Amino acid sequence: MSFRKVVRQSKFRHVFGQPVKNDQCYEDIRVSRVTWDSTFCAVNPKFLAVIVEASGGGAFLVLPLSKTGRIDKAYPTVCGHTGPVLDIDWCPHNDEVIASGSEDCTVMVWQIPENGLVSPLTEPVVVLEGHTKRVGIVTWHPTARNVLLSAGCDNVVLIWNVGTAEELYRLDTLHPDLIYNVSWNRNGSLFCSACKDKSVRVIDPRRGTLVAEREKAHEGARPMRAIFLADGKVFTTGFSRMSERQLALWDPVSGRGRFCLA
Repeated sequence: MSFRKVVRQSKFRHVFGQPVKNDQCYEDIRVSRVTWDSTFCAVNPKFLAVIVEASGGGAFLVLPLSKTGRIDKAYPTVCGHTGPVLDIDWCPHNDEVIASGSEDCTVMVWQIPENGLVSPLTEPVVVLEGHTKRVGIVTWHPTARNVLLSAGCDNVVLIWNVGTAEELYRLDTLHPDLIYNVSWNRNGSLFCSACKDKSVRVIDPRRGTLVAEREKAHEGARPMRAIFLADGKVFTTGFSRMSERQLALWDPVSGRGRFCLA
C-alpha cells in the first residue's frame, strides 16, 4: 500500500524579495540603543525621523525622504531634551510638526522647517510637563487638531491641548503597571492599551472609563502590543508561556465590557 505525501501549495513558495540598492537606503545612522520597546522612527509624506545616539541628552534626526544614501555624522538634529528620547510621532494634520517623549519626563512639540534642518533645533514650540517618570509613548489624536496623548512609566495617561499646553484629561487609575503601548481607534473616540499586567484595555478618555478589558491576552512575560483596526477590532502581538510568538484578533463585545476572539 503506497502513501503519497500531500504538499500544500502556496502562491508565495517561489517568491523572493529584491534588496533595495544602497543609494535608495538611509545609511550610517547611529540609531539609539536605549533600553525601551519602541520603533525609534516615524515617517510622514515629507520626512523620516529617527531617534539617534546623543551625548548629554536626547536627539533625533529629521531627514527629507529624498535624502537617501550615507548620512553625514555632522547632520543637524533635534536636540532639546536633557534625557534620551524614547518615542516620536508626526502630527497627522501638519507634516512639519512632530512630538517627542523623553526620559527627562517631558513631552516636546517641534516645528520642522519646510525644507528640513540646516542647523540643530534646540527650541521646541511647546513643552508639556505632567509626568513624574520618563515618557515612553506619544501619539497624536487622529481627527482632532492639537490633541496629543502621552503615557509614562508613572502608569499615567495624559491627553493634552497642545495649543494651550493644558491637560485635557488625566487617567491615573486604569493601569496598575507599565503601559507598553497605546493606539487610537479610527475616529479617536476610544483608545486601546497593552499593559505589563498582561491585560488589553479599551478606554473612553472623555469619560475616563474602561469600556472593555481582556486579562491575560498573552500569557508570556515579554512585552506585548495592541492596535485598533479600522473595523473596531483589536489586533495584538505577544508571547506564550513558552516564549512562542503569538498574534491575536479580538472583538470588544459592545456593552459587555469584555473581549472575545474574532
